Amino acid sequence: MKILVVGGGGREHALIWKLSQSPLAEKLYCAPGNPGISELAECVPLAANEVSKLADYAQSRKIDFTVVGPEEPLVLGIVDEFRRRDLRVFGPDLQSARLEGSKAHAKEVMERYGISTAAYTEFDDYERALDYVKREGVPIVIKADGLAAGKGVTVAETLEDAEFALNQALNRKFFGKAGNKVVVEEFLDGEEITVLAFVDGSTVLPMVPSQDHKPVFEGDRGPNTGGMGAYTPVRHLEHWLPEISQKILVPLAVGLDAEGHPYRGVLYAGLMINDSGPKVVEFNVRFGDPEAQVILPLLENDLLEIMIATEEGTLGNVELNWKDAASVCVIAASPGYPGPPEKGLPITLPETHDEQTQMFHAGTLIQDSTLITSGGRALGITAQGSNLVNARERAYELIKQVRFRGMHFRRDIGIKALRY
Repeated sequence: MKILVVGGGGREHALIWKLSQSPLAEKLYCAPGNPGISELAECVPLAANEVSKLADYAQSRKIDFTVVGPEEPLVLGIVDEFRRRDLRVFGPDLQSARLEGSKAHAKEVMERYGISTAAYTEFDDYERALDYVKREGVPIVIKADGLAAGKGVTVAETLEDAEFALNQALNRKFFGKAGNKVVVEEFLDGEEITVLAFVDGSTVLPMVPSQDHKPVFEGDRGPNTGGMGAYTPVRHLEHWLPEISQKILVPLAVGLDAEGHPYRGVLYAGLMINDSGPKVVEFNVRFGDPEAQVILPLLENDLLEIMIATEEGTLGNVELNWKDAASVCVIAASPGYPGPPEKGLPITLPETHDEQTQMFHAGTLIQDSTLITSGGRALGITAQGSNLVNARERAYELIKQVRFRGMHFRRDIGIKALRY
């Protein structure tokens, strides 16, 4: 089969890496791809949001199956366009993608199906929003309604933090149209966990849970990023999985299916867990980044077979199998990130690394035969081991051999789990 993967980040490198192991994948393409992906697939100079051009390419090249990585093309309706042209594609349609495209819409859906989440109110007026925050008090959470590359969420510890976040979104239009409306919600205390699941409309197959690290600095300090690292398994929270499946994932899938909008693809549930149980922080409609980088190396199944079963509605015949191991990803970030990153910095990588480690490219480019930084999160340095201690040691040993000026990374990825 000819396979096209849409996207060019670390998640897409991990997807290509895993798909390349499938006997069904005769030829891999990636649009636009990146230098790491180019070692495994033919890179196509089309941006992930060029929906019509991507469909044209898939038709002209007789692509057998397309996998959509990032959220933007999903929210733009790429799946609907491909299906309109009778092209096979993995991912949720436009209606389902609104779960990530609008936080207010996701909240309404959760209310409809009785899914536990933080209490919230939505605003499109700065003064009204600020008055509400003053009445409710801090800490409080402020979210840009639309897509903001993981940076549209502020946990306001002070009134000044809240004023700044509301001003950025509603007055200064820092997030563009994504910030035309904000969702202001109660602060949830507890520990975060990510649970991804393959969903074919009626069948829900959860993957191994993982834990992301969004703040830029150690100790979960500083502004939010797209994710500075992740690890799996999350042993101390795994006992919540049956409840997460029965009270969150399955009700959502069943509800959407009953309404005539079956969800097909990967569903991402970002959850906060405390003594009262799990509550949904956010739903995303694709693999997480960097969660995909730690989960996919532990998957023993053929990923392409699972994706085809998801698209065909035959996931009920699939049983997921996982390696009894741990996996850790540490993001090597460019100076300035999560603000405007410095680009064009030459990168030095180790010449060799063992088969239980991966260097997933994200914000990198080749310029004049030199690998350089081209984005905030340059690389996802990933390793597996028999346990979390072993996997962490491997990942941090490898990232020490990665060099570019001003590179920064968190040194505490997975450290929480070692306390249990």
